[in-house]
Amino acid sequence: MNINVDINMKKIQNMKKVSGSLFVVAFLVSFATGCIEAIDPQNSIITVDQAANAPGAYDNFVNSITSNLVGTFTYSGDDATHPYDYGYPSFYLMRDVMGQDIVAGHGNNWYETWYGCSSQLGPSYARSQVPWTYYYKWIKNCNIVLSIAGEDPTGDKITGVGIAYAMRAMFYMDLARMYAQKTYALDKSSETVPIVKETTLISELAHNPRATNEDMWAFIISDLEKAEKYLANYTRANVYTPDISVVYGLKARAYLVMEDWQNAEKYAKLAQHGYSIMSKAEYTSRETGFNTPNSSWMFGVTYKATDPNILLNDGDSSWASWMCLEINPDVSGCGYASNYGAQMLIDRHLYETMPATDFRKNCFVDFAIDALGTNAEIEDALKAYTDYPNWVRRTGQDGDYKHVGGLSLKFRLAGGQAGHDNQYIGFVVAVPVMRVEEMYLIEAEAAGMQSESRGIDLLTTFAKTRDESYVYGTHKDAYGNSATSTFLNEVWWQRRVEFWGEGLATFDIKRLNKGIIRSYANTNHAESYRWNATAPPQWMNWCIVQTETNYNYSCTNNPTPIKPTSDSEEYVW
Repeated sequence: MNINVDINMKKIQNMKKVSGSLFVVAFLVSFATGCIEAIDPQNSIITVDQAANAPGAYDNFVNSITSNLVGTFTYSGDDATHPYDYGYPSFYLMRDVMGQDIVAGHGNNWYETWYGCSSQLGPSYARSQVPWTYYYKWIKNCNIVLSIAGEDPTGDKITGVGIAYAMRAMFYMDLARMYAQKTYALDKSSETVPIVKETTLISELAHNPRATNEDMWAFIISDLEKAEKYLANYTRANVYTPDISVVYGLKARAYLVMEDWQNAEKYAKLAQHGYSIMSKAEYTSRETGFNTPNSSWMFGVTYKATDPNILLNDGDSSWASWMCLEINPDVSGCGYASNYGAQMLIDRHLYETMPATDFRKNCFVDFAIDALGTNAEIEDALKAYTDYPNWVRRTGQDGDYKHVGGLSLKFRLAGGQAGHDNQYIGFVVAVPVMRVEEMYLIEAEAAGMQSESRGIDLLTTFAKTRDESYVYGTHKDAYGNSATSTFLNEVWWQRRVEFWGEGLATFDIKRLNKGIIRSYANTNHAESYRWNATAPPQWMNWCIVQTETNYNYSCTNNPTPIKPTSDSEEYVW
């Protein structure tokens, strides 16, 4: 049976598109009937045997699992239409601006749709197509490798299979947390997304219901068990490919969501082997801060100078365009964060709960600097954060925000001085996907849910690597409407600060059943976005694209987000 499905995403512009898991991966499941369409959107078709036997083909399929995570316009195929179309790290921001820790409502910010609970997040709009296109393409890449290798891989197929299982588990883990209305621990029957495996038949796709939390997380654990088996003896060349430590880390994440505390602690501890917690110098480095892998990075992605996301659209459709401020405005003039007034700011209250002795506070500009009288005074104060105080002042003051307080300098440009003058060098950064610090905090949380005193000890030990003066219990009053224990609030606070901008914040809000607080005295959240909620807001449950539910008759959907009609009354901390 020949399957000729056009997956050319350049043709996808609106809800006239034919996509979703039913179509994006339809050709992939044709393995079961003996053929496969080429990865590139061509009309030609190759058989499984041809793909498997072509010189170097299998390795190329394996490499595509991770090499396609960043760098290309996977959604639109266009170099300017969608500046958030740059791969895996873009989803960090889509998710986390939905909460309170990242402020994205000032200036020309393309993430405002997610920050502002727009109706465009509904199933009939293109925004809901973006994750469906990306994630199911990535899953497709994993399934191709698994299909070629067969049920009992041997020899040079083993490592690729391990990578495919690990990455497929990671992708479904993300999807489950983005689409389920309730997390596993709150409701095992809550629906996630349809599962498409390498053995799924085309005939099954029209009636492929959303897996429940129970079934989805069992599937994820099953994939990770296989990944652990097949990657047991694999030594990788760099952190851009998962190895056994990443599998342990993914297991720790999964068991944390499932509240299987013993296994979460076990695998978080195993994942720590061979890594070390990032030092103050590494965390706050003005040259390599969060742009270059170090001894704490377990897994990451990296942009290349030859990537379309760097070469086209002045490099503006890239992670660094959104997260790195220090581009010379008189030479480059590019970058959404540095020159277009679309900075990602830290929530003022979160910043103000950080003690001055916590070195992570140095990654964000003090709000008090805005009260200084002259530009010269402001720039002098900014020298504590950057070697380019004039540029940073102009970045904040010249855009819609009109301030510098709350600007993030956590993520730095690459390439030294040349990178600051030329975005085609500066935007070629690496981005962390998993750091060992997460494993230490998972270990502490999981231990504390079994023995609070043991958890407090582990949490305090970690916190003192960031703030030698740390005292447990300091942040218990920071979440006034929360019924969560002091211990979990402390863990949550550490995770919010440690991983700001790294894509975990919204997952934690849903996992811990938290609300959000954007409206309070002196808030830096933009007017008309100052909303408070006592539980995870419903806009955090993403909608499945309508074309999926149109053609997959067994697939239900989440409600279209409803934007609050007015700002909330100011919360009093």
